[in-house]
Amino acid sequence: MQTIESITIPRRDPKSHKGDYGRILLIGGNQNMGGSIMLSSRACVYSGGGLTTVCTHQSNHTALHSRCPEAMVSDLADIKRLTKLVTEADCILVGPGLGLDIKGNNTLTFIFQHIQPHQTIIIDGDAITILSKLRHPLPECEVIFTPHQMEWERLSSIPIDEQTPEKNRAAAERLGAHIILKKHHTELYLKSGNFKIEKGNPAMASGGMGDTLAGMLAGLIGQFEIEDAIKYAVYIHSKIGDQLSEKMYVTPPSKIIDEIPYMMKRLEANK
Repeated sequence: MQTIESITIPRRDPKSHKGDYGRILLIGGNQNMGGSIMLSSRACVYSGGGLTTVCTHQSNHTALHSRCPEAMVSDLADIKRLTKLVTEADCILVGPGLGLDIKGNNTLTFIFQHIQPHQTIIIDGDAITILSKLRHPLPECEVIFTPHQMEWERLSSIPIDEQTPEKNRAAAERLGAHIILKKHHTELYLKSGNFKIEKGNPAMASGGMGDTLAGMLAGLIGQFEIEDAIKYAVYIHSKIGDQLSEKMYVTPPSKIIDEIPYMMKRLEANK
């Protein structure tokens, strides 16, 4: 397994505009878990996603506008609007705060029915749990899963203490997907090979950290090739956490998000 020691991020084209950096659709946040999708939306915007739309429960709209005015918002119950948003997106993130009830299941099924082969879908959080229980066939597009070890056990049927690189690789190939296995040192099972990011620390062990990573990933996929975006997202997320932990006992996800554009600037190539 190859360790990723460092990265550099390409500079933006001076003549580019927001349309060059992806149409990103984030889906999640029921009436009880709106904070998850708000963290994802802020992380997506702060990572440079060009046009970010959040489809969430109506009760979350005011707070989302307040916390992330750069993102557009749509009611998760508006199926006509959701259909249009799904078909127009370059990248779709589904799962943060989605909920495990019938509404969450129906939303995931609907997305799978309408997503197109040229698009990318990130399946995170509750969407992983729903999928592991109901075993929906995966859509014929690029699929990224972002499980922690327990979610990976549900999805792959590999017990946590048996999650070796060899077994994880075989499961990733069976799924035909890219896997970001979140753990002490996150492991990436990409279609080109296996990678490890030896960064991260216990100060990052708090709710919402995975939602933040998923949002970063969505924003970066709008700008870069898929495997580069995965490596960038995990590396930047953990590197920020490591730097903040030098002065903070706990590094809340919101603090990670605030630092994303500064870290990206420091990692920019040919400054």
